[in-house]
Amino acid sequence: MTTLSQIAWDDTVLPFQLDKADIRGRVARLDGVLENVLKQHSYPAQIEALVAEAALLTAMIGQTIKLRWKLSLQIRGDGPARIIATDYYGPSAEGEPARIRAWASYDADRLVEGVRPFDLIGKGYFAVLIDQGEGMVPYQGLTPIAGDSLSDCAEAYFAQSEQLPTRFALSYGRSTLAGRAERWRAGGVMLQHMPKASPFVALEGGSGEGGLLSASDLLDGEEGENWTRANILLDTVEELELIGPTVQPTDLLVRLFHEEGTRVFDPQRVEFGCTCSVDKVRQSLSIYSAKDIAYMTTPEGTVTADCQFCGAHYVLDPQTVGFEATRAPEGDNA
Repeated sequence: MTTLSQIAWDDTVLPFQLDKADIRGRVARLDGVLENVLKQHSYPAQIEALVAEAALLTAMIGQTIKLRWKLSLQIRGDGPARIIATDYYGPSAEGEPARIRAWASYDADRLVEGVRPFDLIGKGYFAVLIDQGEGMVPYQGLTPIAGDSLSDCAEAYFAQSEQLPTRFALSYGRSTLAGRAERWRAGGVMLQHMPKASPFVALEGGSGEGGLLSASDLLDGEEGENWTRANILLDTVEELELIGPTVQPTDLLVRLFHEEGTRVFDPQRVEFGCTCSVDKVRQSLSIYSAKDIAYMTTPEGTVTADCQFCGAHYVLDPQTVGFEATRAPEGDNA
């Protein structure tokens, strides 16, 4: 039987703050969102795991930023897992859910059974992109692929690009709840030291992998002690506590940080959502000439496009696309 606590906390991100340690955080639980992200494709298990981890990270990172539009993660490598990409769209209005979508590109012939999903990425980079919409300059921050997980990469990004000590504890995988079919489920906790009021200071020669900065390079004295204490407490978390579903996030925070002056804020709902549309396909094709469009036209006399995130298939009349279109669109299919 599905309990009320499961319903209340599935597909949410709960912000919290540890007042005594000057640390903020997020607890995330993904259930239907993750299932909807992954059912759009038939990924091998190793690729599913990478997409699941990236989606969970995206939910927590996206909720920490005041977004007018979109935050994206892009993981690119030279291994069999070439690209893992996610988008988080902030709520359009107060009380509305945020939306998440994700996809992956991989070389099936190069996948090796038994290899850890993270090792399939190889050498590459972890990128955070923030687009606040029309009239705003997009932001992009990059760090090399480092550590043993995408969580490690995210921690390295925040230390290197934002000088914010950050820690993630994640759990994800297929699970079976009583009375329900097997499905993907994920949960995690994010800790982050509160931003300092002082200006950003350029630091070099960090103690992390490849000379990257780490939390120990950014904090000392009382701040360092508080950060270490909070991380020791987080180390005691169990995987089933992270995923739930019977342990509510508020109860988990009490167990972990009851002496740290914990405050919780309003949870943010998240859902799967894709922004693709026939109009956006047309816009993307508007840069092409009639000659280019003719090259794209199929033997059946149409121009087609597929959304990598949700699998939507668009069929357009070639005479209605490109900057040399000869007639107005009508009757296009998706």
